[in-house]
Amino acid sequence: MTTVTAEQFEFLRSIDTPTVCNLLEVVAPERRGFGYTVRHLHCPFPDLPPMVGFAKTVTMRAQDRVPIGESGYMSKRLDYLDYVAADPQPGIAVIQDIDEIVGFGAFWGEVQTNIHKALGCLGTITNGSIRDIPQVAPGFQMLAGSISPSHAFVHVVDFGVNVNIHGMAVKSGDLIHADRHGAVVVPINTIDGMKAAAPKLASNEARIIEAAKSGKGVAAIKAAMKS
Repeated sequence: MTTVTAEQFEFLRSIDTPTVCNLLEVVAPERRGFGYTVRHLHCPFPDLPPMVGFAKTVTMRAQDRVPIGESGYMSKRLDYLDYVAADPQPGIAVIQDIDEIVGFGAFWGEVQTNIHKALGCLGTITNGSIRDIPQVAPGFQMLAGSISPSHAFVHVVDFGVNVNIHGMAVKSGDLIHADRHGAVVVPINTIDGMKAAAPKLASNEARIIEAAKSGKGVAAIKAAMKS
């Protein structure tokens, strides 16, 4: 995996997720139709800044009884914690709920957010459910498919595997950008090109918006778009 520099992190954190998608369209036009979430995700903390981190991918279930008594289950949970804490960092827990009834039980609440924050995670992106919103670890962002009151029989099925969250296919270690709008996978080799393209994109958008607000009608808007 190519290293992400401090300057690249700073750039990505300075822009929102829709702008990341716009810039990806400029530098990697083939990415226009995939690589991002395509359905609504609840965001209980919309005012938190964008999170940029490396995917810690997990699958989970909550409908079936937790296999605590099965040989090796606790070992798997402890290995999972090692996986979350390992490089690359910072992490974002990307958890796919694979139950028949997605969101039947919430993986995320007061306990898990504090554990994952302590292990370097900025937040989570999940098609499953969340709870304990007022008690969540401070600054821990959550994008979730639903909100529910119980954790039911929640348990980790596997980790370090490919997952899909509302249309966004993610591999372990992928760089993710996410905010209140949703999430997108960012190819590391596109970041410098995105940074170079950002001023022109902002200028073009500002010119069109200025024309729209000018009161000069459709002719001014057309002229701005053509330019």
